[in-house]
Amino acid sequence: MSRRRFATRVDAIGAFQVMELMDRARRLEARGVDVVHMEVGEPDFISAGPILEAGRTAITAGQTGYTSALGLPALRQAIAAYYARWHGVAVAPERVVVTAGASGGLMLLAALLLEPGDGLLLADPGYPCNRYIPLFAGAVPEPVAVDADAAYQLDAALAAAAWSARTRGVLLASPANPTGSILARPALEALLGEVRARDGWLLVDEIYQGLVYPTALESIPEHFQHGQVEADRVGTVLQLLEDAEAPVYVLNSFSKYFGMTGWRIGWMVVPEGAVEPLERLAQNFYIAPSSIGQHAALAALSDPAMAIHETRRRAFCDRRNLLVAGLRKLGFGVPRVPEGAFYVYAELPERLRAAGSRAFCERLIDEHGVAATPGTDFGSHRAGDHVRFAYTADLPRIELALARIAAAVSA
Repeated sequence: MSRRRFATRVDAIGAFQVMELMDRARRLEARGVDVVHMEVGEPDFISAGPILEAGRTAITAGQTGYTSALGLPALRQAIAAYYARWHGVAVAPERVVVTAGASGGLMLLAALLLEPGDGLLLADPGYPCNRYIPLFAGAVPEPVAVDADAAYQLDAALAAAAWSARTRGVLLASPANPTGSILARPALEALLGEVRARDGWLLVDEIYQGLVYPTALESIPEHFQHGQVEADRVGTVLQLLEDAEAPVYVLNSFSKYFGMTGWRIGWMVVPEGAVEPLERLAQNFYIAPSSIGQHAALAALSDPAMAIHETRRRAFCDRRNLLVAGLRKLGFGVPRVPEGAFYVYAELPERLRAAGSRAFCERLIDEHGVAATPGTDFGSHRAGDHVRFAYTADLPRIELALARIAAAVSA
């Protein structure tokens, strides 16, 4: 019998360490061990009540068939209205493409924009799938090391220095995973100018849009509503664009701020000329996004649901403040307060770095009941020195986690 052979691209795809650690935590819990989950980037809140009710109603009404590959017209219109109301941006509904999650959207964009051998600049550290999915198109991820002094972001100067003969564009995440960093307005404007000057394109991952907090360790002011940010930041890169054909592709999702991870609904805002080829790609990749998920997503944009999302955003901010302060007291390096998402990318105390972040995370979960993700899941630049903690647990559980982390550090 001949040996079964797989495509060589599979060899370049690393294991998703966070999922391995989650499975490890589940096995411990099955044995009765209490584990504080700070590994997976998933809100601990279930989907808001209006979302659940809309999903049930869609099922009862038999709205379970295929939709357009571009998504329900009503949802595309609602997303456009969301930008107008909360961010002051006029987006034509025809430019909105509903996708099977943000990952499905990234797969479509990789197929649309990248030829075999093309280079794509992205930040290191960064979300693992952002560097793996372009491989399916035969592209070459070009990671650029970023540190706290660059706000953990790929800015114009770094992009100019790293741009190669094969580079075609830049993938930016703001707020970013795993660092929670945001590219400030002046830096974003400069990066966009650099990309356009090189006849490239910019792909902006905004899936944590909405989960934005003050730059200091303080609660969100009562008068701050969704879409309001501090003066040097933007709510979406779309606020900087002057025309519908600018080479900018926005990737977003209902998973994080809207708390709909399992519904698998995302969206993109793309140049007008990209819609028709993306429709053909979507038809062949997955036919259409989940119909039930789309009806539920409509409810996620309603006023009652938005009020719930905002309450949860304020809770995430308070959790951030507790976790950052606690980790700093234990000797972890957090040089920049994370401004968005729900992660703290913390540098291990110096005496623990020799063993590396993977070994620390394995010991932390096995001996102390706290699941966190090693920096090695997010790239190679100083990855062994860092751990990502997700503040997707409530305040008492974070306090418990900090006590357990203290024991792990002292041990």
